[in-house]
Amino acid sequence: MDTFEDIPIGQSPSQRTRGGFDSQTGIYHPLIQLGDGNKIPTEANLDTATFVMSQFPKLDQAVSKVAFIDTATGQQVTYSQLQRSIYSLATGLYHGLGVRKGDVVFVLSPNSILYPTICLAVFLVGGVLTTANPLNTESEITKQVLDSGAKLAIVAPSETHKLVSTNVPTLLTHRPENGDELSVQELIDCCEQMELPETRSTQSDIAAILYSSGTTGVSKGVLLTHSNFISCMTLLKWSTYKMSADQDVFLCFLPMFHIYGLAFFTLGLLTFGATTVLMQRYDFKGMLEAIHTHKVNNIPAVPPIILSLVKHNKGGYDLSSLRRVGSGAAPLSKELVDRFRAKFPWVRLRPGYGLTESCGAATLFLTHEEAKAHHAGSGKLLPTFCAKVVDCGTGAAMPPYGEGELWLKSPTVMKGYLGNEAATAATIDSDGWLKTGDLCYFDDDGCLYIVDRIKELIKHNGYQV
Repeated sequence: MDTFEDIPIGQSPSQRTRGGFDSQTGIYHPLIQLGDGNKIPTEANLDTATFVMSQFPKLDQAVSKVAFIDTATGQQVTYSQLQRSIYSLATGLYHGLGVRKGDVVFVLSPNSILYPTICLAVFLVGGVLTTANPLNTESEITKQVLDSGAKLAIVAPSETHKLVSTNVPTLLTHRPENGDELSVQELIDCCEQMELPETRSTQSDIAAILYSSGTTGVSKGVLLTHSNFISCMTLLKWSTYKMSADQDVFLCFLPMFHIYGLAFFTLGLLTFGATTVLMQRYDFKGMLEAIHTHKVNNIPAVPPIILSLVKHNKGGYDLSSLRRVGSGAAPLSKELVDRFRAKFPWVRLRPGYGLTESCGAATLFLTHEEAKAHHAGSGKLLPTFCAKVVDCGTGAAMPPYGEGELWLKSPTVMKGYLGNEAATAATIDSDGWLKTGDLCYFDDDGCLYIVDRIKELIKHNGYQV
């Protein structure tokens, strides 16, 4: 049964439309709320790593349950191995390299089985994570390292040259042949688990600084707290069970440095014991081979990859195991949705909407029927989210089908932009509403449609450039 939450005093769900719109306040509300067993944790002294690992499979299952499979090497990591690696690396970072609470750790690496271990170990010792695209130039890398105040860089061997001018201490992800530099893999293999500080991060502490163009096109550091991530993980776990996807085998080719890959694969899927088949870098043929070989059921994707699947006419790959494809980072056209469903009628295509500043997804289709009924839609509000559609000229809150800028409010919304009070004030108002910079409308069913972008930036393959 659909229920409502956060009902203002003196109001009731009956005063809202079937799409969750309240004409008195101009606010769109979620049509379903989290059940008692899925509430967002409220303990103040809780960090992202502790929360994620508390959701790992029980010990007797963790020994054999596979967390990650590397398509390039065939290496598999179980949940028990992953947990040991996280604690061993955290021990090395804290006792060996002196990483302390609040220290920023910069990570520059393509997708890797080590990536989740690195991120969770940084969180566990109270460090602040900042990630970057390996395709970024040396000047872009230098700017982010200096702007974030990084005290340590964890870097793939092929990318070390980009950090020379920063003078920041560097830890390699793995040791290259004939090299003698210290590496993450060495710390994992050699560090015996030692006591970590009792005073770790709290939910209100900064967990990560992820760089986004925000509303102006100029790259800024998005401050995400442990509370943001824990709320996001709770919603992801809840939605996965609602979609009956908790037993799926997932394929990851999305970059783990991006909020989509970080929130989903690096952290989120671990909260319900999923198995993720991991590609170090995306290539279309490799994706098809991975689906075929590992019987992948679920692919979180972006529109260009969905278009490639539609255009693919060559045989040789069995894709019958595929059951669910998600899409984010940019809207899907109705034409592309129709073509995909015609070609893959057994696959449930479910678009969604989110951004770095909201720590991931804000809207999603929970059922195949809803998604099919709203071809060009981007889903309905997830629990804990409220929205307004604000007329760009008058500032009025718009009813269903009225276009305006999308404003969001949720426990997942960022704390602000690093060292940029003016940009923060321009993006988050005094009541906590996040101004997304996206032009949109909701229909009578509460489905979101993204019409255009107000902010001036360029997106290539769904990612900001």
